[in-house]
Amino acid sequence: MEYTYKYSWIIPLVPLPILIGVGLLLFPTSTKNLRRMWAFPSILLLSIVMLFSVDLSIQQINRSSTYQYVWSWAINNDLSFEFGYFLDSLTSIMLILITTVGIFVLIYSDNYMSHDQGYLRFFAYLSLFNTSMLGLVTSSNLIQIYIYWELVGMCSYLLIGFWFTRPLAANACQKAFVTNHIGDFGLLLGILGLYWIIGSFEFQDLFELCNNFILISKNQGQFLFLTLCAFLLFGGAIAKSAQFPLHVCLPDAMEGPTPISALIHAATMVAAGIFLVARFVPIFIFIPSIMKLISFIGIVTVLLGATLAVAQKDIKRGLAYSTMSQLGYIMLALGMGSYQAALYHLITHAYSKALLFLGSESIIHSMEAVVGYSPYKSQNLVFMGGLRKHVPITKTAFLVGTLLFSLLTTNNNQHTFLFWKKPYEIRSKVKREAFLTITHFESNKTFYYPHESDNTMLFSILLLVLFTLFIGVIGIPFNQQEIHLDILSKLLTPAIYLLHQNSKDSVDWYEFFTNAIFSISIAFFGIFIASFLFVFTKFQLL
Repeated sequence: MEYTYKYSWIIPLVPLPILIGVGLLLFPTSTKNLRRMWAFPSILLLSIVMLFSVDLSIQQINRSSTYQYVWSWAINNDLSFEFGYFLDSLTSIMLILITTVGIFVLIYSDNYMSHDQGYLRFFAYLSLFNTSMLGLVTSSNLIQIYIYWELVGMCSYLLIGFWFTRPLAANACQKAFVTNHIGDFGLLLGILGLYWIIGSFEFQDLFELCNNFILISKNQGQFLFLTLCAFLLFGGAIAKSAQFPLHVCLPDAMEGPTPISALIHAATMVAAGIFLVARFVPIFIFIPSIMKLISFIGIVTVLLGATLAVAQKDIKRGLAYSTMSQLGYIMLALGMGSYQAALYHLITHAYSKALLFLGSESIIHSMEAVVGYSPYKSQNLVFMGGLRKHVPITKTAFLVGTLLFSLLTTNNNQHTFLFWKKPYEIRSKVKREAFLTITHFESNKTFYYPHESDNTMLFSILLLVLFTLFIGVIGIPFNQQEIHLDILSKLLTPAIYLLHQNSKDSVDWYEFFTNAIFSISIAFFGIFIASFLFVFTKFQLL
């Protein structure tokens, strides 16, 4: 048990050898099959990290404790730097999320990028991306957070601009880089400000600040400065998670390869902002103005993202704005102090959105057999339709992903109960996602013959379907009559017990099913409206 914690420092380093790029020297671009062998060690090493992460999560469920290990690098008697890793329930959740989605994306990318000359470069970037995210979530102090934060931003720049010879991709990666660094500058200032207050970069010292918060609040000047630091920290999360007003680079991120879109919008870059806010919630919760600001930004982002998504004709852009809207819900939950609801929504959103992005690329792939290689046509919802009998596996997976996305995010359990209780949180997102699905599979027939994607692409999509179903099942609380299967409750509970939770030890099943039926009814009502609007529009086009 202790060995798992003791050697957790290797987690960010395991994927690292793949990014060295030795394969670029060993395998010329002409030897396609040899180049594709480079994907195997990438998937294998990340799978090892996933198994390690699962073991850590089991330890967290059984013990619900934190573990920190620090190395001190002394320069002289007066100056030293400390580096290490910090493990708690939040870290365990993020580790599983990053590794599982990363594995699915790597499997999918093996075939998706097989004909690209930059195949090895792509996998090197992916490995660096995974390493950066793993390092970020295991960081033990603010300096490590910032170092890995910048690495994540650099990797997103490289991957969004992977096809840098295309002007749109080159402009998109520059736009993302500049937008992210607006928030990064605020994050840096916030970190330096906290160091000025507490004299340390360590999380443990930072959380001890909360115990002395009453003394700080009596000092008006110090309290205002701490509020400013908290605002600057939240500014970094706004940029990374594409929250209003720093959301402008989100649709342009679609210029990169679609597996990157799935990774960025599911488990990496946008999740980094949520992770940052969740990590600092023990401090934010003592500053009411910051919590209100987080909630306000979340509400505005929800409404803006949903409205923009409905107006999109590009399938990938529609999903991108959907991500923006869903992250707004998560920010809203964090701002309201609903820590468990936010993390549960992050998990369900990550798997279902990765499924939808990879499924959308499978749809685009089948459309290219009809319209040729033209992003404007192959990604345009207006040109899609009649694909059901040609791509039944993709159709089923995408439909299941959309329904699960709609139902899981409205599903009422002890984690998401807070979501549907508030009148301003009725989910217009459901109508948007349902409209996208129906548009794909119900419009006029085509006269060519699309085909399914290759086996590795379909395999990763089907695995994501199973994972999404699994997350939905274990999210149902079952803690009755000495039978304790409520797994996520223990894992989603913060190790720093500063959040005043009102959760029950057992669940009233009548209340559970009553609330679940109400929530699911909202989803199906949205689907009904989308179906009606689609049929009405279709008759107008006749």
